[in-house]
Amino acid sequence: MTSIHAKSSISKPKPNDVVFVVYPNIVLLDLVGPLQVFTHARKTPESKNYYRTNIVSKAAGSIRTNTILSIDSAPLTKWLNKPIHTLVFVGGDGANEAALDLPFIKQVKQLAEQSARVCSVCNGALVIAAAGLLDGRRAVTHWEDCDQLAKQNPAVKVEVDPIYIKDDHVWTSAGITAGIDMALAIIEEDLGKPAAIAMARSLVTPMVRSGGQSQFSRELDRQERDTAGKFSNLHDWVKDNLQKRFSVADMAQHCGMSSRNFSRLYMSTMGISPAKAIEVMRVDKARELLITTNLGIKSVARESGFQDDERMRRAFLRHIKTPPTAYREQFVEGDKSTTIS
Repeated sequence: MTSIHAKSSISKPKPNDVVFVVYPNIVLLDLVGPLQVFTHARKTPESKNYYRTNIVSKAAGSIRTNTILSIDSAPLTKWLNKPIHTLVFVGGDGANEAALDLPFIKQVKQLAEQSARVCSVCNGALVIAAAGLLDGRRAVTHWEDCDQLAKQNPAVKVEVDPIYIKDDHVWTSAGITAGIDMALAIIEEDLGKPAAIAMARSLVTPMVRSGGQSQFSRELDRQERDTAGKFSNLHDWVKDNLQKRFSVADMAQHCGMSSRNFSRLYMSTMGISPAKAIEVMRVDKARELLITTNLGIKSVARESGFQDDERMRRAFLRHIKTPPTAYREQFVEGDKSTTIS
């Protein structure tokens, strides 16, 4: 199947129907996040809504979620033999059972053949993988489910880090809020970057994230590893003084330890060296400056503590696999004012 823009076997639906497939025990946010994006997306503020959203299930009727709320759904069979613009499979515990339901998977294959674009949120990837839709493709799911996806589907090229992946007309996303990121990226593909940014602003989303960004939060990882807070003051001090050149002796003194004991304890607690941890914090600071200021690349490098822009570029490639200039371009609507070098 070719990409949505080159596909000729299905005429472009009017309106552009987005069909969400649900099952019992879905994660509510896996559904309502992307649903909100598609429901109100438009090319310009004056345009009509570009998509028409639909929720379907095998059983139809009220479908329970992982919260106290249930979701109404139409019968999945209503859409058999109808063109679909974007088909989305939602994640949750119910996706595990759905992936083993062979009659249902047969219907999934048929729906996919009628769809110009197929997507999954979180472990909804298990369902489309069971239908063979991910064979030979790159795919991602929630990091907790990546091993399961890979073991059950060895033909799938599972990647753990990205928040979403587009492989031709098939999109997969990591858990929960990553479904919103994927939906915004689809809006950008269909309607352009200004429309995606306008929708993100409407949702009070801080940024439109690219798929290449990590689904792992460095700050949360630090907090999870250091539950006793042994290094929380150190991390705050480093983040407040990133332009400073830190030595192991400096950090050890701040923690009231010997250099040898500090290095050993930090590595065993945090899982990375102190130097690598500082580099991660500098990358995070640089990312913030690239999005929220018009500082030039050299200035961003200085402000975030890198000695020069080349060191910053190499650090970006190591940690987010995107150079700083390309990273900034992902979040800029139109022309920014002249940058300050």
